[in-house]
Amino acid sequence: MQESIFIGRKRELQELSRFLKKRSASLIVVQGRRRIGKSRLIREFSKNMQTLTFSGIPPTEKTTSKDQLFEFGWQLGKALGTSPFKEDDWNDLFLRLAHHTREGRVIIVLDEISWMGSKDHNFLGKLKNAWDLHFKNNPELILIICGSASAWIEKNILSNAGFLGRISFTLTLEELPLNECQQFWAARNSHLSTYEKFKILSVTGGVPLYLEEIDFQKPAEENIKDLCFKKGGLLVREFEQIFSDLFSRRSNQYKSIVQCLADGPLEYRDISKKLGVSTSGLLSEYLFDLTKSGFVSRDYTWHLNSGKPSPVSHYRLKDNYLRFYLKYIDPNLSEIEKNSYIIKSMSSLPGWSTILGFQFENLVLNNREFIQKKLNLRPENIVSENPFFQHATKRQPGCQIDYLIQTRFNTLFACEIKFSRQEIKAEIIQEMERKLDNLTKPRGFSCFPTLIHVNGVHDSVIDSNYFSEIIDFCQIMEDRYRLII
Repeated sequence: MQESIFIGRKRELQELSRFLKKRSASLIVVQGRRRIGKSRLIREFSKNMQTLTFSGIPPTEKTTSKDQLFEFGWQLGKALGTSPFKEDDWNDLFLRLAHHTREGRVIIVLDEISWMGSKDHNFLGKLKNAWDLHFKNNPELILIICGSASAWIEKNILSNAGFLGRISFTLTLEELPLNECQQFWAARNSHLSTYEKFKILSVTGGVPLYLEEIDFQKPAEENIKDLCFKKGGLLVREFEQIFSDLFSRRSNQYKSIVQCLADGPLEYRDISKKLGVSTSGLLSEYLFDLTKSGFVSRDYTWHLNSGKPSPVSHYRLKDNYLRFYLKYIDPNLSEIEKNSYIIKSMSSLPGWSTILGFQFENLVLNNREFIQKKLNLRPENIVSENPFFQHATKRQPGCQIDYLIQTRFNTLFACEIKFSRQEIKAEIIQEMERKLDNLTKPRGFSCFPTLIHVNGVHDSVIDSNYFSEIIDFCQIMEDRYRLII
């Protein structure tokens, strides 16, 4: 079966291509959310080179370390055109692989590394030794370690003293940015309107596999119904599969945390209180895992006087599919599985406008580089940028800014990210004025209110000249600003 046309990832391919010019072997880690396109990217990068790819098998309660060994031996035999190798020690298998890759340009890919090594506590130590003693002796060899269990990779490889100084590069794959989503639409001759595309992205985000399932001959809502509300639809059971693969028997605990965040960002203590659990190390570990897996963002605020990060942070559900699943698929799963769940339109879903607001905010924050470009801000001039919040104290009121950018020129760009089905009216000015009145700004700082919208603004907002910049996110989606990153 022929693969679909490869779209985007130009920056990532350039990063990987740097290592083809090295005169020594390279050990590279590629990680990111499941379905984000890690394996596809590696295939594109290595398509004209000798490549040996191995993948672990999904672990179950009955999977043993020998099962992983035998699977690797079978894959190695197939790759080398021989019968399966039946060694019962990783040292022997790695030695065989190293012998066949000792010369010339060759790429070795160990995919789903956490599965491969999940049942053998000596696996990573033996891999490290194989790298030191054998693999790195070929100056043209690139060993790529790949996996979706980013938290496992962080704990067991990136933070492992055994791999210290050995990893040449770590590539964390994020959702496709908007300009590459636009290339995706164009390559498929999509005639969907920009707002239709926005509705799709509010469910799928920029996850390549989900976008590939879109039928561009159908309206957005029909696609969403097919994927999310029909028995057998790709996104009906996707959540359970992802969480089961990544978190196994603890998947329900992780699910309860993301359910807490589906209604908006929360601080650590608020998550603990909402779940009715202690602020223990276990909750911190779960939040770390969700953050590293690409589902949750930990957004730190900062001190405006110094520009230095504050220890205070909010956890935000950054994955649009997860929120959509938790709010609309999961509560209706039994009816969906019977093909008896019927919705008239997306707008009839309970709280849809509010949820769209969260999804829109995610799309903006996941594509913040485009906002910075539109504001003519160079990265080297930005001191800090993130969702911003200040706690209420006796001396100051509480305040929250959807997206705040602080520059080294003592300027603040306060961005209001506003979703509305209709044109945004003049009330938005009073809302923003209240926020900025509550914001404790250092003396001598200038503040430029900025509005980011998706469905137009009323003439009264434009005529007021209150906002220093009004950014139409639909135009960014259409690439009208030509803000190629």
